[in-house]
Amino acid sequence: MLLILLSLLAFWALNTQAADAADWRSRSIYQVLTDRFARADGSTTATCNTGDRAYCGGSWNGIANQLSYIKNMGFTAIWISPITLNLQGSTGDGTSYHGYWQQNMNAVNTPFGSSNDLKSLISAVHAQDMYIMVDVVVNHCGWIGDDSSVDFSKFAPLNKESDYHPYCSTDYSNQTSVEQCWEGDETVTLPDFKTEDSSVASTLYSWAANLVSEYNIDGLRLDSAAHVDAAFWPEFNAAVGVYCLGEVFDDRSGYVCNYQNGLDGVLNYPSYYNITDAFESTSGDMAGLARNINTMKSTCKDTTLLGSFSENHDVPRFAQKNPDMNAAMNVLAYTILADGIPIVYQGQEQHYNSEGGSSDPYNREALWLSGFNTEATLYTTTAKLNQIRNHALSVDGSYLTYQNWPIYQDTTTVAMRKGSDGKAVITVLSNKGSNGASYTQNIPNTGLDGGAAVTEILSCDTLTAGSDGSLTVPMANGLPRVYYLTSLLSSSGVCGN
Repeated sequence: MLLILLSLLAFWALNTQAADAADWRSRSIYQVLTDRFARADGSTTATCNTGDRAYCGGSWNGIANQLSYIKNMGFTAIWISPITLNLQGSTGDGTSYHGYWQQNMNAVNTPFGSSNDLKSLISAVHAQDMYIMVDVVVNHCGWIGDDSSVDFSKFAPLNKESDYHPYCSTDYSNQTSVEQCWEGDETVTLPDFKTEDSSVASTLYSWAANLVSEYNIDGLRLDSAAHVDAAFWPEFNAAVGVYCLGEVFDDRSGYVCNYQNGLDGVLNYPSYYNITDAFESTSGDMAGLARNINTMKSTCKDTTLLGSFSENHDVPRFAQKNPDMNAAMNVLAYTILADGIPIVYQGQEQHYNSEGGSSDPYNREALWLSGFNTEATLYTTTAKLNQIRNHALSVDGSYLTYQNWPIYQDTTTVAMRKGSDGKAVITVLSNKGSNGASYTQNIPNTGLDGGAAVTEILSCDTLTAGSDGSLTVPMANGLPRVYYLTSLLSSSGVCGN
């Protein structure tokens, strides 16, 4: 009996151990928009018109049924939409299918499923040795109507008018206004929590800690982090005891990096803008991309804990800006192999292009309409990129904390290196596009020994380093090249090893 009890206690400890920032460094995240990923009925034809801004039927059970689709791309974590009960019914701005118009933070959003469905999903994720990240909103609630019509008693747990800032329209040039004024509009207004109030803050700390404990959550993505009193975040991060990733939607490195003083990590929006600028055309700003790598390292507390992304539900699809498939491959290579925790937004691997518009709501397409195609070019590319990252971090104990650096740059090329001498991943990126000519490009500073044999992991072609360790890389059609020491690929699964 004692042995059984000890076994149960060990199992409980293993499955309730908080995942801190260091644990998350090794993870690669697939972002799921819960209503738009998979339906419980398994349909791949159910209509979902993004322009309607309506619930389309995606659910937690639907996600659970399609975990292999995510796992087989090499992802080791999933980020899902906010789980709290949102305002119900249609508005002039559509429905709350996205999850950001919460009203009762103590209940789950029933269109996504029941509390037990959510717990079953998280258990299934953990059974696949993946982490779960839940999007949370600690900035506001949602109300149908303008500020004068709000009935604060309908919200929970913060149900008094004094728990909220008085209404004001946000002046984005004034940080106090950004933190204290309301988001939304007169159709759906978003009453703003008074997070600088100690009682409000304490309530939110307790709520978030209980949420993490109740559902065994491994990490939190924090919506509208820059709209919350900055002094609120350090104690929040400590209270929940798991990795926290803040959304600071801004291109200024100093402004964004400042939030890492109170949070484990932030989404790397400055790099997002540079990635887009570099690859959206054949005359893109590659110098800016290389410069940004160094700027973020010198400005942020720790670039290895940032969220590295190139698409999400709030910005245009890359394919809408540039439909070139090979350009998209370069974008994914940078996203996954640069510093930080990679994040790929559902549909990016299917080359979705925000059909019908550019950004919200058109970039929130139903993934099931792709038929969950595992042969798609960007699906297989993503799998290969995750595979080499996962292998590199298992071989090189310093890979995760080794800061990526640009080892070569010209007007159409950026080469970067991440990892110790002889164990580094060497990535060569091009914005020449599919019509780009064939040529060779010398890449120095690889950390390789002279004569070392390397494998290009996307094509499985091999190459030998020069006497000085440099690589003479065959470039063609604007494709990215990713090199790794061949002798270290044994048992990796990469290129048949």
